[in-house]
Amino acid sequence: MKTKVNLGPLSEIPAGEGRTFEVAARTIAVFHGRDGRIFATQGQCPHKGGPLADGLLGGTTLICPLHEWSFDLLSGMALQGACGIAVYPIEKAPDGTLILEMEEDGTQPPWRVTDYTKV
Repeated sequence: MKTKVNLGPLSEIPAGEGRTFEVAARTIAVFHGRDGRIFATQGQCPHKGGPLADGLLGGTTLICPLHEWSFDLLSGMALQGACGIAVYPIEKAPDGTLILEMEEDGTQPPWRVTDYTKV
């Protein structure tokens, strides 16, 4: 069963940066793209546990700050590295707050074809 979590205002994340949130005993990284899109992923790199919110963000690509593994933020697929990351649907509500969608147990919802990153 899916649950929606209010993460607070998008204005707390400067454009081009990421922030870490603790949600349902999981660390989630949320990114605010310079183009206004928002993305949510697991918080740690699967390689060495690097803090993904501190990574380099460019368009829909994220580069881990520790060892330069890179990931597609739309699909979670590895662009450079051995495995991908979990991505979560996230949207900006009319009042400017970020709403994250995940399963009640904190896991990634089943992948679906949608562009949920538009603001």
